[in-house]
Amino acid sequence: MSVNPGQGTGSLEKAIDLLEAVESSPEGISQVELAARLGLPRTTVYRLLATLIARGMIRRDPLRQVYCLGLRCFEMARQSYAMPDLVGAAALEMRALRDLTGETTYLGARDGLEVISLERVTGVHSHRSEAILGRHKPMHCTSQGKAILAAMEEPAREALIRELTLTAQTPLTITDRRRLHADIRITAARGYSIDDEEIALGVRCVGAAIVDAQGKVRGALSIAGPAYRLTRERLDLLGPEVAEAARRVGAQLTVVKDSGPAAGEPAPIPGRWAFHGAFPIWSKEHDCLFWADTLAPAIHCWNGRSDTTLMALDSPILGMASCDDLLIVAQASNWLAIEADGSTRACQVSVPGTVLALAEGGPGRMWAAVEHEQGYVLVGALGIAGRFEPRWRIDEPVGALCPAPEQGMLYATTPGSGSILMLREDDRTIRRFISMPRGSGRPLGLARDAAGGIWTAMGDGWSVLRFSADGGIDRVQGMPVPHPVDLAVGGHDGQTLFITSARHRVPMETLASAPLSGRLFSLSLAPPA
Repeated sequence: MSVNPGQGTGSLEKAIDLLEAVESSPEGISQVELAARLGLPRTTVYRLLATLIARGMIRRDPLRQVYCLGLRCFEMARQSYAMPDLVGAAALEMRALRDLTGETTYLGARDGLEVISLERVTGVHSHRSEAILGRHKPMHCTSQGKAILAAMEEPAREALIRELTLTAQTPLTITDRRRLHADIRITAARGYSIDDEEIALGVRCVGAAIVDAQGKVRGALSIAGPAYRLTRERLDLLGPEVAEAARRVGAQLTVVKDSGPAAGEPAPIPGRWAFHGAFPIWSKEHDCLFWADTLAPAIHCWNGRSDTTLMALDSPILGMASCDDLLIVAQASNWLAIEADGSTRACQVSVPGTVLALAEGGPGRMWAAVEHEQGYVLVGALGIAGRFEPRWRIDEPVGALCPAPEQGMLYATTPGSGSILMLREDDRTIRRFISMPRGSGRPLGLARDAAGGIWTAMGDGWSVLRFSADGGIDRVQGMPVPHPVDLAVGGHDGQTLFITSARHRVPMETLASAPLSGRLFSLSLAPPA
């Protein structure tokens, strides 16, 4: 028996017809006219109007007693173009699928041989699916993984499937490659995939791949819930809905442009791991990278051949920046100026609180973010002689600072809200450059490359991102560790991105899959030859 993909969506279709009728009447339209035009009973039109008014999609003009489009329609139209990144573009469709089904909806993307969960809209039932964001899952037994495989070009898909270990998660998991190939062919033909209790008994999922305008597979949407609610018959009804939602998400995505593609994956630099690697600083004068382990406090130096400990300290490091060919190190009770040969002297610096971040600020000064005892953060110029001149007040902790002197700008991360801020030196204005959803991780460190791109390390996000001048994501680089912390651009030709990472926050079970946690990494920014 064939199934109508639109079956069960009659009320939704009537509501859309009503919205289109209102949209085609710019002067407004009455309830009587709507009922006549749509051929619907007035009671049905009344119920639809009440719901759409409550959602802000339609508004009623009380004087003329006609109906017009509401502000929410315009907000939704604007958002569909204003959010080019994957998570932002999928947000509206995920909520719509949740509202349509009552079940939890997910957004995921391929990360190596697995799928990582990026975002979730929780279902309305007390018994529901609640998979943890950021968790990696096998590709062969998840609806998202199988949808992504089905949408890939055949050579890439075949190569990937050969690398997969088809481990049984439940008695229903597909562990035979011939069966997996058959399932993938079915998925490609119908446009959606099904996880029939293959990763967890009692849970079923339906998913569809998100493909952008150039045909690149960017991720997948899925609906998941208890098997007694998501029957196989219901999954086949929902599959086309998920596929259409994924198509709309893909249509919103801007094409990702490679800006200085890497010659390979991030490479770990030989040396010991750090508990919390941070504050990488490339020194052109000394042709080396300085960086710190803040918790087992020490300053390290990578000279291109070996990573050595320049100095061990006796208390945690709060911040480090370059100033007048010196490394200025902030600790809780003292400040140090360190020469490249390791010799030190004390600095007489006083700030009104706890240092959160430092950055180079030109001859004789640095930029500093200081947390006041009353909870707010002051950002301003700090002279090497010790005078602090606050310029901006931010009401949440700051993770890192990055100057853009030619723009008269200072960038700052606020990990709590997932934002990067722009601080203008000339008028002390604070603007939000970007804001990332929690499922993507927390923006921690900052760096600027030679082309003016802004890089940030996504703590708990397994990645580093590059933003163009207009705030769009134009490069996502996966990392083999969950908690990249900070970054710096340097190297002999200025085409290497150095990335520090943390180990102390990584659970033991995750360390088994991320043994390089805490290591220093390098990533080539030079285009391949």
